[in-house]
Amino acid sequence: MNHQTIIVLDFGGQYNQLIARRVRECGVYCEVKPYTTPLADLLAMKPIGFIFTGGPNSVYLEDAPHVDPALFDAGVPVLGICYGCQLIAHHLGGKVVAANDATAREYGKTETFFDTNCKLFKGLPEKSVTWMSHGDYMEKVPEGFSLVAHSDACPNVAICDETRGFYGVQYHPEVNHTEFGTAMIRNFLYEVCGATGDWTMGDYKNTAIAAVREKVGSGRVLLALSGGVDSSVVAALLAEAVGPQLTCVFVDHGLMRLNEGDEVEAAFKKWDINFVRVNAEGRFLSKLAGISDPERKRKIIGEEFIRVFEEESKKIGAVDFLAQGTIYPDVIESGLGNAAVIKSHHNVGGLPDYVDFKEIIEPLRLLFKDEVRQLGRELGLPEYLVSRQPFPGPGLAIRIMGEITKEKADTLRLADAIYREELEKAGENKKMNQYFAVLTDTRTVGVMGDGRSYDRVLALRAVTTEDFMTADWARIPYELLDKISGRIVNEVKGINRIVYDITSKPPATVEWE
Repeated sequence: MNHQTIIVLDFGGQYNQLIARRVRECGVYCEVKPYTTPLADLLAMKPIGFIFTGGPNSVYLEDAPHVDPALFDAGVPVLGICYGCQLIAHHLGGKVVAANDATAREYGKTETFFDTNCKLFKGLPEKSVTWMSHGDYMEKVPEGFSLVAHSDACPNVAICDETRGFYGVQYHPEVNHTEFGTAMIRNFLYEVCGATGDWTMGDYKNTAIAAVREKVGSGRVLLALSGGVDSSVVAALLAEAVGPQLTCVFVDHGLMRLNEGDEVEAAFKKWDINFVRVNAEGRFLSKLAGISDPERKRKIIGEEFIRVFEEESKKIGAVDFLAQGTIYPDVIESGLGNAAVIKSHHNVGGLPDYVDFKEIIEPLRLLFKDEVRQLGRELGLPEYLVSRQPFPGPGLAIRIMGEITKEKADTLRLADAIYREELEKAGENKKMNQYFAVLTDTRTVGVMGDGRSYDRVLALRAVTTEDFMTADWARIPYELLDKISGRIVNEVKGINRIVYDITSKPPATVEWE
């Protein structure tokens, strides 16, 4: 791929993925690289600009992460964010010290004033709110730099040397709390780095299809299709690339949402591929009988999935390539170079030993989730699949408290479908990032008609989030909750009480189990 490239150099900041997403949203390709990457390797990528992330360290400490000083002589523009800003100052002759209350230790939303003659703030208001999070202070600004933003507490919120294309900001333009933050990043990309906006999913689709065709040749490809967005987009891309050389094994464990299995199968009818749907509901439910512990549920489902996939794959015979739906956050979170591993991702939870393949194909490993969805649209997948809600691998098994039965699964499926339907009809779903129902194991007394009932409590959950590391509960209008509650109690047998989860993450998690 011959795209203009921005390198996001990671110094341990919590928003590294978010910075990269903002750059991609502006139509410019970028990659996140650890600060330990040799400068020669970085320059070999021919970047049009660098962005230094924030980080938890202080630049003046002996063990603080640093950059090769020769980077500043490479003739490539740099934007430093928070720690990245202080790093620029430290390397180019400035002085960074620990802040105190009198020298601008700032956290949270801060009214900030800008010099709009600076390219970074071109066309933006002279006053807006930024999100600060820094305990250090630039006591001395490097020679050749101008002060281009300040707050009431801090005279040097932003610095720049426009001759060399170096910019530093103490706040975080990548977070939503910073007004016009994305516009500032866009100005850096287009006004400073000379970006042309050559990163589109239409272009990526054509490039990725050609790359898969070249790699696969006349070989055969096997994909475990879960029905989620990532694996479905991989399936569509491979279908376009190699058609009948692709076999998709869709294991329907009977714990999907209402009609999802049929919808997944219908979405792939237009392609000439080998689509194998395994209806294994009875098999999974029998393995889960009597099991209440959520971790045991997860392990049983994961292991059984592999067993079913293994059995079906043996019928297919030898394959040359195994495809996976790995996406860019998986790659970043699994550790970049010497970066800390947040969590390891295994898209196929334990590959069968007998599968004899040359290598794994991961055509989405450079894409963020929103880009995967857009690629799916470019490939012609239906919107109901492309915009599908995040759904855990164990499915409804971890949204049913206690033992799992077919009756409970059918009850939850219908209640969840009503909840989602009403949110979508009201347009409220566009204001939240995930929403679902949970069938609790609690029974309560109710009155149905003239009789007493003793049925289950259904919990509704909806959250807003930037990255799912933290999340806030969504404020659904009372009138809509009232409508949802009335429909579920009247239309779904076995539920007589509805509660709404108003707990954020932390202290709770998004899922209940």
